[in-house]
Amino acid sequence: MPLRTSIRTTPDDSSGLPAAEAGPGTVRVLVITQDRSVPSDRRVWNEILTLRSAGYEVVAISPQGNGRDRELFERRDGVDIYRYVQPPASGSTMSYVREYSGAVWHVRSIARRVAGDRGFDIVQASNPPDFLLLAVHFLKRRGARMIFDHHDLAPELYLARWGTNRLVYRLVLGLEWVCYRLADLVLATNESYKTVAVRRGGMRSEDVFVVGSGPDLTTFTPVPADPALRRGRRHLISFIGEMAPQDGLDQALRALSRLGESRDDWYAMFAGDGSALEDLRRLTTRLGLDDRVEFVGWLQGENLRRLLCSSDVCLVPDPKTAFSDASTLVKIGEYMAMSRSIAAYDLTESRLTAGDAALYARPNDPDDLARAIAELLDDPDRRAEMGRIGRERVEQVLSWERASANFLAAYATALERQPSQWARSGAPRSRLAN
Repeated sequence: MPLRTSIRTTPDDSSGLPAAEAGPGTVRVLVITQDRSVPSDRRVWNEILTLRSAGYEVVAISPQGNGRDRELFERRDGVDIYRYVQPPASGSTMSYVREYSGAVWHVRSIARRVAGDRGFDIVQASNPPDFLLLAVHFLKRRGARMIFDHHDLAPELYLARWGTNRLVYRLVLGLEWVCYRLADLVLATNESYKTVAVRRGGMRSEDVFVVGSGPDLTTFTPVPADPALRRGRRHLISFIGEMAPQDGLDQALRALSRLGESRDDWYAMFAGDGSALEDLRRLTTRLGLDDRVEFVGWLQGENLRRLLCSSDVCLVPDPKTAFSDASTLVKIGEYMAMSRSIAAYDLTESRLTAGDAALYARPNDPDDLARAIAELLDDPDRRAEMGRIGRERVEQVLSWERASANFLAAYATALERQPSQWARSGAPRSRLAN
């Protein structure tokens, strides 16, 4: 039966911001994210638009973006988006404590305001961090089903980024476990994440839906290349995505430095932002790459697609860790959608995603990554064949159009069930894994 949608906005006397209200019969969904703003988080925005197309009423809460998505309230494509101010973390432990605690306070406050008397039927929270469902636990007590959209393995991410403090690691594991206990269903980005949800999180297999993060091919379409982006060189090398310490951009720069020792026919563009950006700029200068490497900021839409379609080789320099080896990297699917050849470290999920659309280097070896880049630059026929293979694989397997069927199936399953009673009974699913 199709869902009825009826939305109106009314002023909220306490804040001056609109408060969304849903008409009777509407299935009302709250989507929460903290790691990235909406709609810049392309996976979350694809999910939201899919829900809207299926007739759900959707309200989103996210932080403001860095130079984008700045309005505290925006109504876009029929979705009410509420944003809060979130000062960026500096990289220290205390800065992340401040960031996350502030996010929890803002999310809880906004959710209370927009819930109104009706509340929400389903709440979906994307990690990191793993405790956003805890911030809106009051909605579970009011009957909302909880869906955990599992983007990152937070315990493994902690080990990859900050070290091996056993106490902190156990704390992060505990927060993940609490999130699993609160969740009625889990959206896992791949089979590796589903295994974690079942074995470590105590979820039933039938309560975990694998929903990939492939590009939406209705909007992620090729555009003409722009030769000017090569800045007078023969070849363009590019990277798109988050620029955090665990993403391996320092290794990419070292690979380019080694490449530059033998050839000067290339230019590189790095599109994105993140906490490691300023360190990467300084490393670029130290390596003598300022005339060959350009950081162009966060790109979206046609500007992003133009950069990719102008590139000869796209980079996936994420080093091999327990986190990266089990994670599906969104940029790989986007490179493939634009028919680009890829130079990547040989990681388990990266190989499962890209297959023969990538040339793999020994993990954590910038010299071998430079070798892979050079091989691709010297072989245009191979690049073209890899691009063809990649685009075909996205169309047949990896696109959001394919993943969205599982996504909507998860929502249909959630609506068929009575809300979990964990909040009242406190009955655990399983004991915390070691």
